[in-house]
Amino acid sequence: QVQLVESGGGLVQAGDSLRLSCAASGRTVPTGAMGWFRQAPGKERHFVAAITWNTGQPIYADSVKDRFAVSRDKAKNTVHLQMNTLKPEDTAVYYCAATGRYWGLQVGVNYDSWGQGTQVTVSS
Repeated sequence: QVQLVESGGGLVQAGDSLRLSCAASGRTVPTGAMGWFRQAPGKERHFVAAITWNTGQPIYADSVKDRFAVSRDKAKNTVHLQMNTLKPEDTAVYYCAATGRYWGLQVGVNYDSWGQGTQVTVSS
């Protein structure tokens, strides 16, 4: 199983940027894709972005596609989420996840491993 550790969260003002990172380790490194999900207080966890590990093909939720960018560093087994023009509604705990699949990347149940999450708070 892959162990995932997120970093880079924090408290920022609306319009600011943050870069989240997720480092993967363990016996099995990501083979399919890695994704980012977020969960706001009192709400369900939602898909944010994902990237296929081999080809680097990104996909995004409509709410972030013009502001966020997902990338991966295969040499370091790390995935990043660059978040620009942050809004108060982006406030959530952000989770990194890994899967051996190349399909269904917007659905959380298709992921095999999850990180503990990192808090992102955007003040207005």
